[in-house]
Amino acid sequence: MKVFEVRAPHEASLVERDTPAPAPGEVLVKVAFVGICGSDMHILHGDNAFVRYPRVIGHEFSGTVAALGDDVTGWTEGERVCVDPVISCGTCYPCRINRPNVCRTLSVIGVHRDGGFEQYVRVPAANLYRVPESIPLDQAALVEPYSIASNVLSNMGVHAGDSLLIVGAGVIGMTVLQVARALGIERITVADILDDRLDVARELGATHTINSAQDDLEARVDALTDGEGMNLIVDAACHPALLPQMVRMASAAGRLGLLGFSSVPSELVQLEVIKKELTLVGSRLNSRQFPTVIELLETGRLDASRLISHRMPFEAMPEALSLIEQHPEQTRKVLIEIDTTLE
Repeated sequence: MKVFEVRAPHEASLVERDTPAPAPGEVLVKVAFVGICGSDMHILHGDNAFVRYPRVIGHEFSGTVAALGDDVTGWTEGERVCVDPVISCGTCYPCRINRPNVCRTLSVIGVHRDGGFEQYVRVPAANLYRVPESIPLDQAALVEPYSIASNVLSNMGVHAGDSLLIVGAGVIGMTVLQVARALGIERITVADILDDRLDVARELGATHTINSAQDDLEARVDALTDGEGMNLIVDAACHPALLPQMVRMASAAGRLGLLGFSSVPSELVQLEVIKKELTLVGSRLNSRQFPTVIELLETGRLDASRLISHRMPFEAMPEALSLIEQHPEQTRKVLIEIDTTLE
C-alpha cells in the first residue's frame, strides 16, 4: 500500500509498505480522505516533542471498515467511519472523570502511532464512529478539527446571550466560529491581522471582524460590548503574548479558552483575574466530542464543506504541503483524497 512517511524532520515522501492486519481489538480502516493539520506541519519540521520518527502523520480522516481484528464485535466490513485519534487507558484519574484527552498515558493516532496518510490504517475499535449516509466522507474527515472547537467551548461553558471573541482567523478560529454558530451563539467577533481571513470569517457568520493590526482591538471590544467586555474569548492565534490583553478584554465572570502549545511564559496580573473572577480554560484535543459534532453535521447546523478550500490527490501530497506553507492565505482546510471511490 501507499504511505506518506515522515522519516525525520524535513524528510518525507510517498513510499510502499505492506498492508497491515488488525491486531486483537483493532479495526483496519480503508482511508477515503485526510485533512492536513497545523500539527502535521509541526511534525514535518521537527517541532513536535511527542512524535517519534519515522511516522505516518494524519489524525483527521474518514473511510470504511476493511477488516476486523480478533474479539471485535458490532462492526461490519464496508461501514462508513471516522476516527477519534485520542487513545486513553480508561483507568487513570482523567479517564475516570471523563477527561481521556489528558490521560496519563495518552497516545494520539498520527503522532504517537501511525495515522491516516496511508491507504489502510489500524485503529482501536473503541475509536471508531459511524458516519450517517447524509454526511459525505470528505466532511466526515473534518469531525476531528471541529471536535477541538466543540471541546474548548464545552470546557468554557456557554450561556444564553453570551458574546464571543475569537482571536485568530485561521482554521482553528474558523472551526470555533462555525461550532459556536451551530450552538446558538449570536454575537461573535473575530480578530486577525489579515483582511483575507477576516473576509472568510464574515462569510462563515461572524457578526463583527477587527483587523487588530490596523484598529485598537481593546477599544473596539469596549465599544461593541458597551464597556462590559467579552463573556467568552478563545485564543485561536495561540500566541502567549496575547493573554494579558485577553484578560483585560474579558467581562466580569468571563471565560478564556486557551489552545496554544507554546512553552514561552505569559505575563498575567493576578489582580485582573481575581477581581473579575475569570475562568482560564486549557483545552487539548477532544474529550468524546465526536458524537456532538456528528449530530451537528447530520442535522445541518454545521456545514463542513465551507471549510474545505482544496481537495488534492494523494500523489500531490508534497504540493499540498507546499501550498499550505507558501500560500496560507489561499487555504482553509486542504483535504487529501486517498480513495475517492468510497464517496
